[in-house]
Amino acid sequence: MGHTYKPSLLITHSPGPRDIAPHTDMASKKAANKRQRGAQKSCSNVFSMFEQSQIQEFKEAFGCIDQDRDGVIKKQDLRETYGQLGKLNVKDEELDEMLNEGKGPINFTVFLSLFGEKLNGTDPEDTILAAFKLFDPNGTGFVNKDEFRRLLMNQADKFTADEVDQAFSVAPIDVAGNIDYKSLCYIITHGDEKEEA
Repeated sequence: MGHTYKPSLLITHSPGPRDIAPHTDMASKKAANKRQRGAQKSCSNVFSMFEQSQIQEFKEAFGCIDQDRDGVIKKQDLRETYGQLGKLNVKDEELDEMLNEGKGPINFTVFLSLFGEKLNGTDPEDTILAAFKLFDPNGTGFVNKDEFRRLLMNQADKFTADEVDQAFSVAPIDVAGNIDYKSLCYIITHGDEKEEA
């Protein structure tokens, strides 16, 4: 009712016995219709999670990864994408692990769903603030950029220098080299207003 579905965005599957065999009883038909409506509902919910401009960016990213342009990301697509980025010796196990996150063929809708799950997995703002406050014993609202860089590169998951530089590129840093972590938490959880403008 008023929905427009684009064929490139629909989840497809191989026909199975249920698709081929005639449905003889009404209960089977109702169950099939309910499954179909559920699939349509989950597809439309994915698109409502993002702004139209974000969906367009995801489409562009999907197109870059889908090397053979068949509408599905496969192992060879990932291998070629990594090759273009200079990483030539990616293990099959790594690629399989990535593909298994989709729990089936990764078309654009599944791709978008995976990003939606990852983005919704971001900790709430108050949790991130509480973590930053551990590095701000005086409660100033700031952490020193150089000290924070050292911690990021030497503790827990150990960021690389490039990863720290990338994170700091959106961080509000004052002339004294202090990060306004309250503003940074907002950027992490709500996005960077400068990028959206």
